[in-house]
Amino acid sequence: MKSHPSRRRALSAAALVTTTAVALAAFLSAGAPASSMDNASGRWQTRAPMALERQELYPESFNGRIYVAGGLLNPNTGASAHFDAYDAAADRWVQLATLPDARHHIGLAAAGGRIYGVGGFSGGFPRWQAQADTYVYSPAQDSWFTGPALPAPRAEFVMESVDDRVYVIGGRVRATVDASSFTTHVDSTTNEMLNPSTGQWTTLAPAPTARNSAASAVIDGKIYVIGGRQFSLNPDGTPVQRNLGTVEVFDPRTNRWETKAPMPAPSGGLAAAAHDGYIYAFGGELQGPAPDVFDEVWRYDPRRDKWTAAGNLPTPRHGLGAATVGDTIYTFGGGTRAGGNFASNLNEALTLR
Repeated sequence: MKSHPSRRRALSAAALVTTTAVALAAFLSAGAPASSMDNASGRWQTRAPMALERQELYPESFNGRIYVAGGLLNPNTGASAHFDAYDAAADRWVQLATLPDARHHIGLAAAGGRIYGVGGFSGGFPRWQAQADTYVYSPAQDSWFTGPALPAPRAEFVMESVDDRVYVIGGRVRATVDASSFTTHVDSTTNEMLNPSTGQWTTLAPAPTARNSAASAVIDGKIYVIGGRQFSLNPDGTPVQRNLGTVEVFDPRTNRWETKAPMPAPSGGLAAAAHDGYIYAFGGELQGPAPDVFDEVWRYDPRRDKWTAAGNLPTPRHGLGAATVGDTIYTFGGGTRAGGNFASNLNEALTLR
């Protein structure tokens, strides 16, 4: 499913303005050719698919492999404990020791030579329950052990590693201690850091915006939190999901937040990855009266605080994961229709040089 016609027309107009500006800049620079990034969005290729169709993934790139854990299955009443790694050089998947428990929306980050799997939801739809567990994977031993649990159960957050510290930002928390359904969790601004060397969690400056289903990437040691959505309930108890284009940046060195230029089009359930000083954001969905899945790719330049269009996913998806190895960003899985079903096993790769 492609974008709404009105969204497509607006985005096409924006792309036309950007393209015209780039061409004019090239002309004014006495015929000097613009960089390839200004003139092309890269080359897409289909690579080896995942072993399972799944969505709500948060992959982590480490030592030339991309690790993928858990996920929602087809139908979305089931969650997965599957854990594998994609070997980008060999274009093949390696099945690894399964997660100790099935999870979806579980965060992954590498620190100190290990992979940390934090939080996430247990249970399939609608019996979701945020968990506080931290599982630590040793690539050398292909085994998991229990790490320091989150201070409180949380899921659907963004998670990054900076200087061998693990940061967990935003997401959804239980509205009550025993909350155990999709509609009994609320958005959070909580920002916590795990120091693996001490096993201690530290509470840091809260995010300015409470949200879930955002994307994130790290540039120059700063964590960029991008898009997502806010959850609320109508008076009749039905859920409302409002997409955001908000971009906020956390600097672990100063424990401070900054607000940056918003995305050109709000999106929830998107993915992001960094390459060569830029951030690329992929896909997402709109839930509500007119549900849709997006194929747009956006590129953000932190130096100019500016977003530009960067082409389209070959297959529109939400709840997908993205990670970078070398000059290629790989996009894994995700749903091809709005909502929790229709998970895919796709592996579509964008090579940027």
